[in-house]
This record gives sequence, structure tokens and C-alpha cells, in this order.
Amino acid sequence: MFEVRDERLVKKALKGDKKAWLTLIDRYEKQIFHYAIRMTGNTHDAADLMQDIFLSVFRSLDNFRGDGAFKAWLFRIAHFRCMEFYRRKRPEQGLDDTPEQPCDKPCPEMHLHGSQQSSAVVTAMQALPLAQKAVVELKFFGQFTFEDIALQLGISPNTAKSRLYSALARLKLELE
Repeated sequence: MFEVRDERLVKKALKGDKKAWLTLIDRYEKQIFHYAIRMTGNTHDAADLMQDIFLSVFRSLDNFRGDGAFKAWLFRIAHFRCMEFYRRKRPEQGLDDTPEQPCDKPCPEMHLHGSQQSSAVVTAMQALPLAQKAVVELKFFGQFTFEDIALQLGISPNTAKSRLYSALARLKLELE
């Protein structure tokens, strides 16, 4: 069975096809939720953030030009919503000043992997500054190229690489 391309689903959704919109949500719901968990550190904030992301995508669907992949466009919106989340949650602090605290209870993602190593990585990710966390998330969990990451975050590919390597060094220290 052939899978309908995202761009075709977007066109159908813009014409009012609810099934096409629900297919897009179903296709990316888990990825966006896991992204939100890794970025926020807890399931409650992740669920709220995921809902906000999909509402933003729905409202902006007619702005999708199809120049790039829908997934990249979706994760760009997810990144901006995450930035707004941090600004609302901690207006008195800069985005990179204080690392997020690890979640109080195990996230569903940790149970999915079922290992302590996975839990340690997610906890260590919470200690990263938001800018580094975003690059690690997009590179390893989203499997985007440095060029895609640069476009999504509005930075150069070299800056994306630099942030990744800095984050990996910090993660190595946290995990040792």
C-alpha cells in the first residue's frame, strides 16, 4: 500500500478534508510529543506544547509553500513554540541561563526504551541550554541534516555543528 505524501495531505486539508488533517496529525503526533518531552522534561508540559504546536500548524497551513519537506516546516514551528514556552515559563531568566530540571517521574519515552541508559540521556539533555538541546534533538531524534537544522533554527550550518559538538561534550561530562 502506498503512503500519501505530506504535501498532498496538506493540499487536501486546506480544501477542508478532515481525514487528511487527521492523517498528518497521526503521522507526526508521536514525534512531536517526544520532541516536546525532551525539550520540557515532563509529560504535562509536553502535552500542552504538542497541542499548541498542532494548533499553530493548523492555523498556518496555508503558509506552507512546499519548498521543503513538511516535516522540516512542522519542526520549525515546534521549535518556535518551544521557545515561546520557555519565555512564558521563565520570563525572568534567559533561555540559556539556567538548565531545566529533570522530570520528577519517568516519562513514557523512558519506559518505551526500558533502560536506565535512556533515562540518563534524557535527564542529561535537560541540563543543556535550550539552543544546544534543540540542535541535539533535531540531529539525533529528528534525523535532520545540519543544513535543515540551520534553516529551522535560523542559524548557519557551522553554528549548528558548533552547538552540537558543545552539547555532546556537556552530555559526555554529565553521563560519565
